[in-house]
Amino acid sequence: MSEAKRYTPRGRSVRDASAEPRRGDPFRPALEVIQGGRSEQPPRAGGRRPARPVVEAEDEPVIDLDEPPPPPRQPRAPQRRTVAAKRTQNTQKIQKPPVRRAPPKKTPVRKKQSRVAVPRLGRRTRLPKLAEPRRRLRLATVLCLAMFAAIGVRLVQLQLTDASAYAAEGLKARLVDAVLPAARGAILDRNGKILVHSIETRYVAVDPTVVKDPEALADKLFAILDKYGVLRSDLVRKMTPHKTADGKRDVQFEYLVHQIDVADGDRIKALRVGALKVDRDERREIPGYDLASNVIGFTSKPDLVGQMGIEKQFDSVLKGVDGRHVYEHGQGELDVPQPYGYEELTPARPGGSVELTIDQDLQYSVQRALAERMGPLNADFASAIVLDAKTMEVMAMASYPSFAATNPAGTDQAFVKDQCTATVYDPGSIHKAIVMGAALQEGIITPSSVVTVNSKVRKGDTTYTDHPAQKDGTAMTIPGILALSSNVGTIAVADQLGKDKLYEYQQKFGLGQRTGVGLPNESAGQILAPDKWTGSSPGSIPIGRGVATTPMQMAAVYGAIANDGLYVQPTVVKKIINPDGTVTKPAAQQTRQVLDPKVAQELRVMLEGVTTLDDATGRQAAIPGYRIAGKTGTSQLPQNGGYASGEVVSFIGMAPAEAPRYVVAVNAHVPGGGGGSVAAPAFKEMMALTLSTFGVTPTGTEPPKLTIYP
Repeated sequence: MSEAKRYTPRGRSVRDASAEPRRGDPFRPALEVIQGGRSEQPPRAGGRRPARPVVEAEDEPVIDLDEPPPPPRQPRAPQRRTVAAKRTQNTQKIQKPPVRRAPPKKTPVRKKQSRVAVPRLGRRTRLPKLAEPRRRLRLATVLCLAMFAAIGVRLVQLQLTDASAYAAEGLKARLVDAVLPAARGAILDRNGKILVHSIETRYVAVDPTVVKDPEALADKLFAILDKYGVLRSDLVRKMTPHKTADGKRDVQFEYLVHQIDVADGDRIKALRVGALKVDRDERREIPGYDLASNVIGFTSKPDLVGQMGIEKQFDSVLKGVDGRHVYEHGQGELDVPQPYGYEELTPARPGGSVELTIDQDLQYSVQRALAERMGPLNADFASAIVLDAKTMEVMAMASYPSFAATNPAGTDQAFVKDQCTATVYDPGSIHKAIVMGAALQEGIITPSSVVTVNSKVRKGDTTYTDHPAQKDGTAMTIPGILALSSNVGTIAVADQLGKDKLYEYQQKFGLGQRTGVGLPNESAGQILAPDKWTGSSPGSIPIGRGVATTPMQMAAVYGAIANDGLYVQPTVVKKIINPDGTVTKPAAQQTRQVLDPKVAQELRVMLEGVTTLDDATGRQAAIPGYRIAGKTGTSQLPQNGGYASGEVVSFIGMAPAEAPRYVVAVNAHVPGGGGGSVAAPAFKEMMALTLSTFGVTPTGTEPPKLTIYP
């Protein structure tokens, strides 16, 4: 029992442990424990190990729990040893032969009492394989080396191979790409005066996702934005967090207002609300309000894209090219371009300016005169055109009613157009000048020709008469036919000319095709080819019925008569001024000789009778001191396959008739009246304004002596 008490966890007694030399395998004691405390005996001289004692199952050793424990060992008293004794003891230890272990004693079998059986392993039981520490160490070393190698390779890749890519990504996160809007070009009159230009403004936007109190913020903004027509309810709605139309994400940018004054934008900036963004914007400003709005047109809001007139026709010239400012910025208070940081600046290239042929002062006078005369007459629409007779430059071009180009939505959209180029109507009697000019050019008539006129003439299923009607067989001069606007006399001349020649001269004078004056949405009108004529066409077409023209087309016809028979394409654009100050001229105007100069001069003389002869239809167009040649017209407005109620009245004339400088054309759609009573007085006022504006003095020559009857 004393030996059992000294049994160590490794399965050996203290004596055996001290006597047995150390072995190389540190896990062998654990195996011995598993084997029940047995240790392998060293091989004998014969090379064979001693046989293990065989213990039958019923002879298993037991431990008697009833046996009293052995008395505790008494500690030995310390003994003093001399130096000599220690040396003797050490010598004995060195010379002491190795101690041989005694064979294990057979444990006596006792009777079964209160005992605990200690199981032993069977003889044939396979022992578990011990772990190999060196293998684990080698594997761990290899894994660590592989891990560090991978880290090293990745570091090399980051520092050498991918360094530039990651640096670029980091720089990209710190960059701000700001658009530098290009200022839209101006539209000028012929003297360089501003008709429309852009001014710098501000827009206000919000990020609804960071607005904490939309109601309170709306109150602050409404106090500033009220004068721009902004509703407080709209501000609250836009600043309240909401989803996009598809409902997939939050809206993070919402415009609150555009084109506010710079001072108001600064006031909003002073609120220091992080959710708000105030930045540069632009607004078109027209100093003359509605001056030449039919010519200038307007732009969309807020992107300023041309929608009508010059703004649309020359949108690519006016809008310019936006610039870019890419710079590196910081966070918070350092959210500004960083010194010595990355920066790329592409300056904006402003748009070019378009200089028109229009004279601002004359445009104002003509536009005002047209409005003052047509308003009391309850005219549905009206137009007035002033052309330079030599260059065919448009000096003024007015439409009634006008509209504010800065707010076209405030006018009936049916009238937000240029009446001079987009409105089509039957020219009526002003078309008779084409018939007489073609007949003169073809030698059918001469200035002294006499035409026999009856009270009426029937063509197809239509009867045509004069007002006042002439007696059958009345002889009339060509100036008399024009002065009294005789339908029957004109049809008689057209019969001699023939429909083919009439159609040819209609084309030469520019009917049935756009003039190309320089405005979008211009109508080409319509004329009938000879093979499309009906039975009544020989009577209707010569007197301007069944022909669709624009006011600009008919003004160009009389321009050719004033310009010695040379047709010149009318134009409203004088030049384009590029941002660098260079000038670009528009395409050259098309020209063609329609009448001989002598024929054109003879026709002008005959047209003077319209304003000078007694009972002539255009006497109210006469201007004292000046010789005026022109023609009145009364017709109808085509509408939905028929004609609208009311009359289209016209007067187109030139002055001075002996050497024309300007051509003025006036048209209006009124409930009732005639060209002589409505359009002729308006022509007189506008022509007088034109002549005085440009300093054209009376020539002092006497008008020709003309008669209605031979």
